[in-house]
Amino acid sequence: MLKLPGLIDPHVHLREPGATHKEDYDSGTASALAGGVTTVLAMPNTKPPIFDEVTLGEVLATAKTKARCDYAQYLGAGPDNAAEVARLAPTAAALKMYLDSTFGELRLDDMTLWMEHFRLWPGKTPIVTHSESRSMAAAIWMAQMFDKPIHIAHISLREEILLIKEAKRRGIKVTCEVCPHHLFLAENGIPLAPAGCFCCSDGLPGGRAEVRPRLAAKADVDALWENMAYIDCFATDHAPHTLGEKDSENPPPGFPGMETLLPLLLTAVSESRLTIDDIIQKSVINPRKIFKLPEQPETWVEVDEDARYEIRASEMHSRCGWTPFEGWQVKGRVTRVVLRGQEAYRDGKILAGPGFGQNVRA
Repeated sequence: MLKLPGLIDPHVHLREPGATHKEDYDSGTASALAGGVTTVLAMPNTKPPIFDEVTLGEVLATAKTKARCDYAQYLGAGPDNAAEVARLAPTAAALKMYLDSTFGELRLDDMTLWMEHFRLWPGKTPIVTHSESRSMAAAIWMAQMFDKPIHIAHISLREEILLIKEAKRRGIKVTCEVCPHHLFLAENGIPLAPAGCFCCSDGLPGGRAEVRPRLAAKADVDALWENMAYIDCFATDHAPHTLGEKDSENPPPGFPGMETLLPLLLTAVSESRLTIDDIIQKSVINPRKIFKLPEQPETWVEVDEDARYEIRASEMHSRCGWTPFEGWQVKGRVTRVVLRGQEAYRDGKILAGPGFGQNVRA
């Protein structure tokens, strides 16, 4: 039996408020525990978005009664809230800036709006950006200009990791994360891992392959693996939508991921593509350091390293009811999670009740 620290997922969408038929703080944190994740950082692009004192207070009040694992809530950067979110910084996971593929009240249409956030954000925690390719380069330049730490969410392209690699070499305060789906799937959802599912070797059907950033070419995936030393965190970008929504004529982008994160990574360990130290560094030590998160006393995850099984959405706790890794053969099953000295999960059953989770920024 392998014993690991509780994992930290720095990028999850819990869909509360506004879309709780897909997920909420209850079901999402249950899913986290089942995957060995004991702290989640929740994104702000909800309906309404979390971008001021009122919306932050409301969602944290809800989380206090529902969350089963520990958590913090991001604030969203909008076109006219730079001063307010900077004032609220100590109570938030970090600041999230959407620079690509965003609509509504968190849309930042020109770089002068970015500048105000970079100027005012205190800088103890990073500014986290959804930025791709050229917008990512511009965001890194702006972080350097204002001497603020920046964390690049869900990198997926060869040019992105090579740019980050060079920025790190030059001493720029940049960190980054990668999602399992950008490591194990290529364009159209074609499996790349040796443990991939033969039944979906032609890719995922229709809208089930829709995600942002998009799944990339094999050459991009290979570049991520080749430069793993420059990737700071594993993050799921857990973005649940129902199967009916994914199979509709206008499928929303996003994949669920918290319950498949650790089995996929452990399978990569069994294939000598990663090490256990890589998992601990990128899922515990680095996110704790980057986001200034407290230690979780008496917290650990037990894993049956030798367990081989197929990933099945029907056995998961997420409300969305599907996974892009359906039928994948993996090695390594979470059997027990202890959170702050209390057994929170064992053998498929969630034991921590709603409200057991704590706000790490309280």
